[in-house]
Amino acid sequence: MVESESSLDLRLAPFAGMCWAATLISILWGSGVAWVLVGALLGTATVLAASWALQGRRRWTSTMLLLLVFGICCAAGAAWRVQAVEQHPLNTLARSESWVTLVVAPVDDPREVAGFGRRVVLKADLLEIRKATETIVTSGSVIVLAPSEGWKQILPGQRVVLRGQLSMPLHRDLGLATVQAKGPPSEIGPAPLHQQWAGALRARLAAATSVLPAEQAGLLPGLVVGDTSALSHEVKDDFTMTGLTHLTAVSGANVSILLGAVLLVVRGVGLGPAPGAVLAAVALIGFVVVARPSPSVLRAAAMGAVAILAFVSGRRKQALPALAASVIALLTWSPELAVDFGFALSVTATAGLVVIAPIWVDLLVGRGWPRAVAEALAVSTAAFAVTAPIVAGMAGTVSVVSVVANILVAPVVGVITVVGAVTALVAVVSLPVAEIVVRLTQWPLWWLLTVAEHGARIPGASVAVPSGPTGAVIVLSGVLALGAALRRRWSRLVLAGVAIGLLMLLAPIWPPSLISKV
Repeated sequence: MVESESSLDLRLAPFAGMCWAATLISILWGSGVAWVLVGALLGTATVLAASWALQGRRRWTSTMLLLLVFGICCAAGAAWRVQAVEQHPLNTLARSESWVTLVVAPVDDPREVAGFGRRVVLKADLLEIRKATETIVTSGSVIVLAPSEGWKQILPGQRVVLRGQLSMPLHRDLGLATVQAKGPPSEIGPAPLHQQWAGALRARLAAATSVLPAEQAGLLPGLVVGDTSALSHEVKDDFTMTGLTHLTAVSGANVSILLGAVLLVVRGVGLGPAPGAVLAAVALIGFVVVARPSPSVLRAAAMGAVAILAFVSGRRKQALPALAASVIALLTWSPELAVDFGFALSVTATAGLVVIAPIWVDLLVGRGWPRAVAEALAVSTAAFAVTAPIVAGMAGTVSVVSVVANILVAPVVGVITVVGAVTALVAVVSLPVAEIVVRLTQWPLWWLLTVAEHGARIPGASVAVPSGPTGAVIVLSGVLALGAALRRRWSRLVLAGVAIGLLMLLAPIWPPSLISKV
């Protein structure tokens, strides 16, 4: 029997799930439970291997045995890393809330902390612990909470010496401690050349956007490179209420749009697959550096790398194995991603688009829907269905206008991303020219902000639910019930009426200020 080309390749999915589960358990419950898990998996694998030897080889037995051995490796690796954190000298000092002098290298840009005055927070790699009598060269991850003065302009990769008080990490994520810095850094080293270039590009992009209205100028860098430092709290709240926050958290969508634009140009000028793949790889690496390697960016970069390999080989891309492989690779490289909500949202959204959306598109097209409309509705609905329970568990809220809002803004997101990226590149050469190019984003940005503003003003746009597992289960039950209701004609008519009502409420009123400029 020949396998259909459209069928899903699920062979790597159980291995990705095993890797994620083993790593998650190890980080959340400590090294003791992690080693118990290793023993349990090893015992199960031993029994299964004995059964295989006595009763003969069976296909499911060999597959299960391979999965168990893989799980043992993942659990043992995670247990070893968790144990190293638990026994780290800085962890001991954090328990007593000691004052220390540390040498660290930030891994991302400082972000302002709401509710803490003029303070910033950043994640950093630990390089040294300096005591009065000795200097300990070490490694690990710390969170630095510091005053804005002297810290806001720090770039990733700079060697920074600080004095601060330690406390235990707020979350279990392989972090060693939280450091509350006493004041500005006592020493600041030079940033790596690639980070200087990335910082300059981000600054030039921000300068080019200054010709736009304030809200648009703050939003564009967030949509292009994930820089939300100038985004107003009002816009952030509107995006949260309407389920559009993912647009300012760099993910696979950004990478797909940019790589698609690069490959389109490559084909337009007549270059072959290999040169095109090289250019796409360079664009991908540059994008990751500029956007900073956050969990969503790394996941998107891994998917982009698989896409480049598929482009070179000429084979049809299989998205689910690519996603599973990227999950395994990223969790092996950075196990703390297993407890990162952003990483979970990114992976589940992509899985929903790969597994669920195509089925819904075929169903809608079969009922006479135009393909473009069917794809827009299926993609937005599938992404909402798989991520809503996670968002509910994380934030305790669910946006009921998310699907409609995402459909309305879908046509302009690609335009903003591509034109914004071109603006950033042009700004490096000529800021006046970049200011002209960036004006092409003014109307798309206005539309995006208008949809977010009007959607957030709808009564009941965001519904509060219990946070944690309880809220996740409640929302998951609601999503499943809604899916079951859609199978009945009368239910679809009712839901269609609700959707039309939401569209009418979201319909923007053109501001006189914009009309006067036409």
